[in-house]
Amino acid sequence: MASRESFQQSAPALLGVFPLPLVFSQAAISTLRERSSGVLERLMLVAPRKVDLYFGYASAYAVAVAVLPSTALTVRVSTAWLGLRIKGPLWPVVLAATATALFGLGLGLLAGAFARTEMQAMQYFPVLVFPQALLCGLFAPRHSMARPLCCLSDLMPLSYAVDSLRASAVAPLPDGTYARNVTVVLGALAQRRTL
Repeated sequence: MASRESFQQSAPALLGVFPLPLVFSQAAISTLRERSSGVLERLMLVAPRKVDLYFGYASAYAVAVAVLPSTALTVRVSTAWLGLRIKGPLWPVVLAATATALFGLGLGLLAGAFARTEMQAMQYFPVLVFPQALLCGLFAPRHSMARPLCCLSDLMPLSYAVDSLRASAVAPLPDGTYARNVTVVLGALAQRRTL
């Protein structure tokens, strides 16, 4: 029974964390390959701003992430076959998980913009994601952390993603806190596109 309750507490947060490495690696490596194969240099002939270029890439990948049913399928399998209980509708969970995947997309584009090799792009993953994964409340409640760690956690978008996923699983309808958390995650994506 204790393992069942622990699954009910951790599974909603993991619905957003699972797609993050996949989307990160796909975005980082494909951006790096296009940079190294000369596609970006040819695009520079039309003199786009770097912000416009990465906004275009992010938009294209965002459409792919939104169209691919991986997030919705993960939520569906978790609720239908694995017994995850969602008190409200499924769309807030799917929206929060998709926002987290889009955040991973932004991190991947950031890594692909600065990396010189595919190995280097993948080495950015632990630097950009592991601290957030450790401090987001996935392993220990954020309020029980030491004050400096709690302050760091408040600055990390993955903390808001985990909070929104957990809240959407237990609330009958999304509230203002849920909307704020999803907005913070999407706002972090917008910030990375302007770097």
